[in-house]
Amino acid sequence: METPQKKSFKNYIPRIILILILVGAGIYAYQRYKYNQAYETTDNAQIETYTVPVVPRVGGYVSSVSMKDFEQVKKGQLLVDIDDREQQLALTEMEATYQQLLTDVENAKANIKNTGMTINAAETNITATVLRKEKAQKDAERDARLYADNAVTKRQADDSKSNLDVLNAQYEGQKQDIVASKSRLDILYSNLHKAQAALAVQKAKIEQQKLRLTYSKVYANENGKIGRKSVEPGQYIQPGQTLATIVQDSLYWVIANFKETQIGRLAIGQEATIKLDAFPDLELKGKIADFSDATGSKYALLPPDNASGNFVKVTQKIPVKIAIEGVEKYRDKLRAGMSLEVEVKIK
Repeated sequence: METPQKKSFKNYIPRIILILILVGAGIYAYQRYKYNQAYETTDNAQIETYTVPVVPRVGGYVSSVSMKDFEQVKKGQLLVDIDDREQQLALTEMEATYQQLLTDVENAKANIKNTGMTINAAETNITATVLRKEKAQKDAERDARLYADNAVTKRQADDSKSNLDVLNAQYEGQKQDIVASKSRLDILYSNLHKAQAALAVQKAKIEQQKLRLTYSKVYANENGKIGRKSVEPGQYIQPGQTLATIVQDSLYWVIANFKETQIGRLAIGQEATIKLDAFPDLELKGKIADFSDATGSKYALLPPDNASGNFVKVTQKIPVKIAIEGVEKYRDKLRAGMSLEVEVKIK
């Protein structure tokens, strides 16, 4: 038979346990309250860096590929070589056309020069014709007076007048020839300008083709590592096609997606503690650098439209950029897209 003392102690055990649970829950709740008053946290965060696509500017068959998956590359390093033999042949043809057009320009200049010399000679001849015409005019007037005085025969007077008429006709003909030559000279100058313009266009095409030839070699435009390669020798590629992605390994930061109800307590410059899921024992420090001007849903492929009539209120997430302090020390551990937890200390 149990004693009253033992029976009384057993009766209090459940109460003691309940009290201990309540005390523990109260302590935990108080600690969580103090913690929540001092910190804002989220596990919706990841490491970010710049990724640069490697894209060709011309199409063609790939001759060689000088990169491997996850290989370190430097800016200006040759990555892909595109077969440029057709482009070289096109350049040779353009240069031959350029020489032909250059000959056309020289011919146009020569025609202008010859026409100018012809005009000069015609102007010299017309000067001589004018002198002969003046003399013939005087002879005809003199012979006409002498014929009136019966000093010369009618035939002599007619010959003098006929000679004057011939010289007048020659003079008018030479004047028309000069006018026609000058008019032809204007046409020749127009042809020269046209040939020079065609030559300039062809020269621009050659320069453009030379530039296109440089595009047959695809270089790395940033330092980093090849994150994804999707090109092999012999493959036909199109302009703008992504051949690989270069992941910059010199700069990392954190994008933490906080609830909109948390943003009111956050400010630029607040200290943050970063814990990587991949390295639970590693604790990084950082500071809030900036806030996005739009919620994450606004960057979605199909942003929600609350005016559509199917409205359901959902707490939105706002991306917050956090700069990692001493990021150089952790560069070998950080990878873009890694998940992590962020704890921001409220000032």
